[in-house]
Amino acid sequence: MRIRVIRAPSMAEAMRRLVAELGPDAVLLSSRHVDDGVEATAALETDPHDEPLPEVEPAPAPEPRAEAAALAFHNLPPALRERLLAGPLEAMLAASFRFGGLPPLGQRPLLLAGPPGAGKTLTVVKLAARRVLEGEPPPLLVNADQQRPGAAEQLLGVAEVLGAPLAQAPSPAAALQAIALRPAGGAVLIDTPGVDPFEPEQARALAGLIAATRPAVVLVLPAGLDCAEATELARAFRALGATHLLPTRLDAARRLGGVLAAASAGGLVLSLGGTGPEAAGALLPLNAAWLAARLRRRSHHPDPAPPALIAAGVSP
Repeated sequence: MRIRVIRAPSMAEAMRRLVAELGPDAVLLSSRHVDDGVEATAALETDPHDEPLPEVEPAPAPEPRAEAAALAFHNLPPALRERLLAGPLEAMLAASFRFGGLPPLGQRPLLLAGPPGAGKTLTVVKLAARRVLEGEPPPLLVNADQQRPGAAEQLLGVAEVLGAPLAQAPSPAAALQAIALRPAGGAVLIDTPGVDPFEPEQARALAGLIAATRPAVVLVLPAGLDCAEATELARAFRALGATHLLPTRLDAARRLGGVLAAASAGGLVLSLGGTGPEAAGALLPLNAAWLAARLRRRSHHPDPAPPALIAAGVSP
């Protein structure tokens, strides 16, 4: 296994350097804020005949009460919290959830769905930029979001920078026609309007688009949602065809109970996680090790100082 530690001014730059050194199969192990930006640690599985790394004494396991307090902080549903406390946190996460990358681009279109404001358009931009940065041909961008002001302009600007074709799709038939004209095996990313899956007309419209384009469907949800709300949304979008979950705003949300509740209730694969507003990068591969560290740390940022200290101008 090859391990690299990178310090950079931003997470996007750190991810770019890690991909350049280790390749796209690298797995992010941890990230933290430092004085001059961020520090990211990633690993790449190598050939079993490679020279082994020197043994490192493992860190002591956290006290059970500390694990319980951390999971309580994240507001996990009680049944899920008890399941994760039944053994070592990383092992129980690996046993309780499915982790993996997004479905391969080029085999089927990739459609991003979710409620309004979840970050679908920004995620489409990040996925397209990452593909180009990795040296792959730019994907076809299909804008099926004809409702949100500025969605078309945002994708148009990105398409021009990346040299990516952009198709406006006001109907499922228009989306299907655009996809049919792409080069054989070309990647397709479909941006959709924010949908309330409990509103029948909106759910029918999304179902019609999915039926016409036959994509792999990724549910985009912002981290920090109430667990009950996230559970209901995940089940509703699962019924519409979602198979993967891509949580956004992992850098802004302090509690991840909603993310885990959604993945568990919907039986969704935890794939990538979105952080930050940067277009290039800022999509982290999710795995049990990263998630366990994140749950214990509670946040990407240090816990805030008590209000009295902040008012007095004193750091904790």
